[in-house]
Amino acid sequence: MDSFVQPGKMMLRSIAILCFLLITRAAAAVPADTGTDPSLVIDKHRQHFVVNRDGSFTYTLDMVTTIVEPRAVQANSQRSVSYNTALEEIVAIKAHTQKRDGRIVRVTSDQIKDQQESASSDAPMFRDTRVKVVVFPDVEVGDKLVLHFVRKRHAPLFPGHFEDLSASEFYDNKQFDLIYDMPASMPLYADAVGFAPVPIDSPAGRKRYQWRYVDGPNQRLEADSVSYFDYGKRLAVSTFAGYPAFAQAYHGRAGDKARANPAITSLASKLTGGIGTRRDKALALADWVRKNIRYVAVYVGPGGVVPHAASTVLENRYGDCKDHAVLLEALLSASGIASTPALINSGNAYRLPSAPTLGIFDHVITYIPELKLYLDSTAAEISPGYLPVQQLGKPVLLTKTGTIATTPATQPLRNHTAARYVVAADGKSQLTVTKTTGGAVAEQYRRTVRDTPPGERDLFVERMLQGIGKQGSGVFDPGKLDGDGDEYVLGFKATSENFINLPGPTGVATTINYWVGLGDAVYSMTGEKDRTQDFVCPSGYDVGDEAVFEFAEAIEILAVPTSFKLRDENFEYDAEYHRKGNSVEIKRRLRFNNGSTVCTPADFKRMQPAVQRMVRDLQGQIIVKGS
Repeated sequence: MDSFVQPGKMMLRSIAILCFLLITRAAAAVPADTGTDPSLVIDKHRQHFVVNRDGSFTYTLDMVTTIVEPRAVQANSQRSVSYNTALEEIVAIKAHTQKRDGRIVRVTSDQIKDQQESASSDAPMFRDTRVKVVVFPDVEVGDKLVLHFVRKRHAPLFPGHFEDLSASEFYDNKQFDLIYDMPASMPLYADAVGFAPVPIDSPAGRKRYQWRYVDGPNQRLEADSVSYFDYGKRLAVSTFAGYPAFAQAYHGRAGDKARANPAITSLASKLTGGIGTRRDKALALADWVRKNIRYVAVYVGPGGVVPHAASTVLENRYGDCKDHAVLLEALLSASGIASTPALINSGNAYRLPSAPTLGIFDHVITYIPELKLYLDSTAAEISPGYLPVQQLGKPVLLTKTGTIATTPATQPLRNHTAARYVVAADGKSQLTVTKTTGGAVAEQYRRTVRDTPPGERDLFVERMLQGIGKQGSGVFDPGKLDGDGDEYVLGFKATSENFINLPGPTGVATTINYWVGLGDAVYSMTGEKDRTQDFVCPSGYDVGDEAVFEFAEAIEILAVPTSFKLRDENFEYDAEYHRKGNSVEIKRRLRFNNGSTVCTPADFKRMQPAVQRMVRDLQGQIIVKGS
């Protein structure tokens, strides 16, 4: 199951989360195109699977790396090996540091730390997910780090089947080999890009497959680009001939866990009593699971594919995504509403390899066919009826039918900010700001504020002012935090001591973003000068900013930007500037619709003239002069 980001209680982290969820990512310096990272060389990377007929296997890794630059010491002087004690065991680990002069410094047993994964530390059902951390001693530039370990999977995820997904880190690879030793009766299907097949002998009754990574320059991962697995070098292998068989195998392991017992039936009746429509009933059940079943972030694959029984999840009041899905399925079934688990990628992968693998499907949500409704009860910050932005426009595998469907590409998202600035003759200003959020983003803002202790909320104001380069303080208005409707209003009142620089002529910025605004939405499209990779660009949002600047009589208004309107196939942008006496009123609105969650490099190139025109408008200033 995917690890969904929980909202932070402090302002800066809250801003980062909300910016991502709104896809409005403020412009940042574009990193240099490093391509292949020269700080480390992979001298040898050899993965060898020996698979048994029941799907169990023995996995051996032999890896040798050379530290080339000092920055690689910190990043690579330890290696982590995750495993699940219910499914597998680590049967051997050997490691050493080979010094430049040939000396061998061996990793001792006390330098191999066996730890519980942090996500499961307070969840007894998941205490079988662990990690071994190998700490290499005495590591310096020029040293080689040598690692050998063997992991034995004695309980296959899917009996009689095997699947795997691999890629290489962006280092210089001298040798990167993948070997799969299979029973001759188990055909292995592959989707290989940047991995070349290598002839290899097979013993009697076995069939060996070998691929070698094709080394060469790598493209820097561009800002907001889709997953490297969508376009880069990868090797997906699977004994499943197609996705229907993969879905059938998943359903065979998980399908019987969604049975409703008397407690579930009683709860479903209580939660849906008096609710009219079937859609509203489904939303009420999903909302209860979202709010009452604690989410434990254990990924599908390493955490297994078999959920706990719905009755167990209800009793314990926590679970991973599989557990959320089976409990919600049981509650829906008890209410006469049929649903199916839907396997999905929780990250930024939007394409499925031809060989089915859990390397892409790492999360489970719920789909109700009759309502054409997707639900993710693990998404604590999202009201039912909406999805996290990273799940929009994604292929999903419906496990009961074996069909591939696609989640909605867009959903309503509104964000409107109204601000009033009363500017004194000395440049000091009184600020009043109101933000109204709606649709998919409303609950995200509401929950962030609700989860922040009241005593800390006024710090939001100080930090928001710091974020726009001002000093000051104020009082935060959290609005109505009860409920989870489609609209949420918050605001603050503050005093800024240095709002504008007076005396003398000066420019007053007309774009000021508080907790994500229209300017952030536009600047998020400027993070790259050019693009070669598809990138995530969710659409369907409606963002508006209004501001009124009331200047003291001693301040003379010299110039005001010109109103501007833009219309094309993607954007609707309006900017109005009205001078009334010694005040200036600004109204801006941006709507972006491209009908998809992913844009291409061609889309990017086509949109840039409009984006740059909007950027110029956002950079406009009110020119004033104070005595």
